[in-house]
Amino acid sequence: MDTQSLSSDRISSLSQNIIETILTLMPIRDAIRTSILSKEWRYCWMTMPKLVFDYNWVRAISGDGILLKSRLVNAIFHVLLIHRGPTTLKFELDVNKLGMTTEFDQIILSLSRRINLEYLIIDNNTSDTFYKLPTSFFLLQGLESLEVMGCDFEPPLTFNVFNKLRNIHFENVKVSAEVLQRFFSSCPLLEKVILIHYEDEYVEEKSMNFVTFFQCVPLIHTLRISKYYMKVILVKDCGKLPTSLHLKDVCLDVCLRKQDVLSIICIIRSSPNLEQLSFVMYDNEKLPTKGSSMKFAELQDDLSLTLNNLKLFEILNFSNIVCEMEFVKLIMIKSPVLKIARLALEDNVSVDEELKILRDMIRLPFPRASPSAQFVIERPKSSS
Repeated sequence: MDTQSLSSDRISSLSQNIIETILTLMPIRDAIRTSILSKEWRYCWMTMPKLVFDYNWVRAISGDGILLKSRLVNAIFHVLLIHRGPTTLKFELDVNKLGMTTEFDQIILSLSRRINLEYLIIDNNTSDTFYKLPTSFFLLQGLESLEVMGCDFEPPLTFNVFNKLRNIHFENVKVSAEVLQRFFSSCPLLEKVILIHYEDEYVEEKSMNFVTFFQCVPLIHTLRISKYYMKVILVKDCGKLPTSLHLKDVCLDVCLRKQDVLSIICIIRSSPNLEQLSFVMYDNEKLPTKGSSMKFAELQDDLSLTLNNLKLFEILNFSNIVCEMEFVKLIMIKSPVLKIARLALEDNVSVDEELKILRDMIRLPFPRASPSAQFVIERPKSSS
């Protein structure tokens, strides 16, 4: 090997995008330490596009109690002060357990003064207590994507429009229907909405319906709503939705009671671009079987109900009761380009019942618009 090869500095000759990729995959503390590698690397960490403050980062800081909290807060402020980004910032911390509620409020206040934060993740899911987002959180006007977990979401009565926000992910977020409506109304560019988990016995009577929801988010193409939030949004009368929604991917927690079905049908009728449709079933065993089945049978002749672009249809927690199978038949009759119909069985479905489903499909094949559609039945992973 010649002298020139020996003296070459391969690390320093890496392109900026490769360096940023390497730094993003490293813990913050190690990323900062790369500044000693060479003068070319000295300031690279300051522009890395993503910062993650998680429990690996906490464990890297020595101390206990008040001392640990002080060092954590100082470290966060130090990094944020020197760093020239980021576009993505993730806090995966149990704010309450660490006793950092007040200090974290100050951190968010500091972030609200930055104009280059596009993606923020606040994960407080491991805590038994909701972290109430401070008023300064609602000043983060540059956000394009937002993930909030384990938090209490209550914006001030007057706050500016989130006119850049395109994606939101709420998981175990304590929020009322009124607040949701007000928040969605402030986000005209929303394209992806995920509202999952958070169970509460009480659901207020004043709910936001799907008509209001879709009026607030006319550009939405991906929607995931789980059980609690479905109860917040659903009302008895779905009303008339916009004539053409942009929805392509929909996943809803559903009990096939009449008002839920009517809302679902409204969404399908108004979504000519749907490509993926998923339902997670709950409480269907409590339904009056005859009423549900008759309703689906009537809808089979409804010419306004079509799924001309649907490629994937799936039902999770499928219990093999009559109304669920009637629902499957309806979707398959209305889906001419369907490729896969997947049923993920509930734990209470025995192997014998599964075999019966398969036998009935062979003996009594029901009409389907796409004869080439693959029918898949899956048992729970924990089942033998």
